[in-house]
Parts: sequence; C-alpha cells; structure tokens
Amino acid sequence: MKKSLIGMVLALSISMILEGFVLAGMLGGRSGQSRTVQPTGAIVWSLMQQQDYSKKWMMWPGKTSLYTGKDSHGAFLTTRVNIPAFMAIAGKRPLPNGSVIVMENYSSDKKMTDITVMFKSQAYNPDAGDWFWAKYAPDGKIEMEGKVDTCIKCHGQSKENDYIMTGPLK
Repeated sequence: MKKSLIGMVLALSISMILEGFVLAGMLGGRSGQSRTVQPTGAIVWSLMQQQDYSKKWMMWPGKTSLYTGKDSHGAFLTTRVNIPAFMAIAGKRPLPNGSVIVMENYSSDKKMTDITVMFKSQAYNPDAGDWFWAKYAPDGKIEMEGKVDTCIKCHGQSKENDYIMTGPLK
C-alpha cells in the first residue's frame, strides 16, 4: 500500500512537470519565462496523444468503460482524466490548472461518435471556471474548440461543481 501511494505521488509529480514542459514547448515558452498558456485544440490533442491518454490515463473515479450516458454526449460514455485531475477528484479537492477530462462519446451501438475534452488553464476564461473546451472526431479532427457557448451554457448548470457534470468534486 505504501509503495503504491509513493508510486502514485511520484507519477503525479512527473506528470505535472511533463505537462508543463509539453505545453510550454508547444507554445514556444522559454525557461524562466512566466506566461499564461492559451490552449488550442491542436495543442490539447497533441498532449493527449503524447501521453497515450486512452491507455495511460485513469477512469473517472467510480466510473467504468461505456457507462450509460446523457443525451448531449451519447448513449454510452468513457471518461478518463490525467493524474492531476484524478488526484484532485479522489481527494475531493478543486481541479488544478493542467487538469484534463476526456469523455469518449458512443452511440447506442457502442460506436465512438466523438471525443469531448475539458482542459483547465489559468486565466483562460475566468467567467467559465478557466476551462478550455474541445470536441474532436474520433480521428482527432477538431470540430469545436475554445470558449464554446453550448458547452459553457450546459455545464454552467454545474458551476458550483467547477462546471463538472460527471460526478461531485466535494
């Protein structure tokens, strides 16, 4: 148990460092510069692919693959999160900047229809919890990105839960 906890903390630390380097590098940041990350759909997709999210990220705590979905996303859903998000959710704490939530959306015949993503970026959009929103086709083609009104309006119903509808954070 102790080794498992140490491993998880180590993985969290490494993941947070790597995500910072990946995003800084993609945005042309240099060591020692302080700048706000302005995510794009291409940057977020690249981060997800580099980290092999579908194999290496964790399921939302308490969720399984292909759980029953809601109308706006699909008949079945699979929700994965990166390590910073997982640790915050499991610890019932607010999601930190750098948190990524990936929801794979499936039709009633369990065919993936699209992938929706929330990426938390400091000072990106304070009026909507600093979330960057993206929707991709299964092949990664960007269908929507940025401050997506339809996402913000729907998820705004859960503003007190940091715009998260998958499960409670507290």
